Amino acid sequence: MKMIDLRSDTVTQPTPAMRAAMLAAPLGDDVFGDDPTVNALQEKIAALLGFEAALFVPTGTQSNFCAVLSHCQRGDEYIVGQMAHAYRWEGGGAAVLGSVQPQPIAHAPDGTLPLPEIEANIKPDDAHFARTRLLCLENTIGGKLLPLEYVIAATDLARSKGLATHLDGARLFNAATAQSMNLRPNEPIAVVSTAQDAILFEARRIAENFDSVSVCFSKGLGAPVGSALCGSRELIKKAHRIRKMAGGGMRQAGILAAAAIYALDHQVERLQADHRLARMLGDALSQIEGVRVDPVHSNIIFVDLDGAAKANAEGLLPHLKNHGILATGLYRLRFVTHLDLNEADISHTIDVIRNYFKH
Repeated sequence: MKMIDLRSDTVTQPTPAMRAAMLAAPLGDDVFGDDPTVNALQEKIAALLGFEAALFVPTGTQSNFCAVLSHCQRGDEYIVGQMAHAYRWEGGGAAVLGSVQPQPIAHAPDGTLPLPEIEANIKPDDAHFARTRLLCLENTIGGKLLPLEYVIAATDLARSKGLATHLDGARLFNAATAQSMNLRPNEPIAVVSTAQDAILFEARRIAENFDSVSVCFSKGLGAPVGSALCGSRELIKKAHRIRKMAGGGMRQAGILAAAAIYALDHQVERLQADHRLARMLGDALSQIEGVRVDPVHSNIIFVDLDGAAKANAEGLLPHLKNHGILATGLYRLRFVTHLDLNEADISHTIDVIRNYFKH
């Protein structure tokens, strides 16, 4: 029986064409800087997002770690969201290994960090305080798209206070997909020939507001491994040293970089399908009594259970698993759509959940 895996978009398998690209990749030793496929990927993602350089790393956690330590020194701090991956889900690496203090801020309901709270948490130049050096945002955050006007305002504020800016864009291309489908009448529209070009245009519009951007290839884009950190040549030179200290130097890494190149060339436009499936699932679940669905912006659906639905929550995940469906959570559930799922899978999931709450 096929398992419908809605736990994350990190569970995808490489397509046959991606596997073929990996097998065909020319290889070298990336620690010596002579893996041609890694070099091609780094040049490609930097150019796509408008940066001077990029660094291929094994994970998004390492990419954010390299970014924070490249922007900050011991005794510095970075402002970040309470629920941001770079604060909550990365083992405290910047503090533990880099002596860089996080200053977390509570998110507004839309995922933004309120501008007055950002400004209030920038420390004065005083020996009593850590030195505030960096603002770190995440887009998408919990599946939510940060409005572009907010991104511009937040990064402008940071720059006016002398802070650098970093974007955890693990799902940057999901954010760009959502943004490309929700342009307002007065916003500029790229002269493009394909949906892929429109998404890449929006990704660059988001990225251009930051001094560095981390992008993950193994989430919605469907590659098996890897992220990239983009920034200036000077910043990437610093990050390269930090990657080495963190054990992130890989040898014939081109076999992994080839998958990322394939994903950028062939699996960006199809993110629209993931978003459509997420809205299909969210719309259906919102019709069930006791089920509250957060607004669905991208490929992540959060569901809260109330009343009778909450009383029966403990049996839901085992019930789903018995019917070939994997998900995470309890009273607050998370479902993530991705390239290994289709409309029939989502229809089956809807039917199984509906039937569970009928009894």
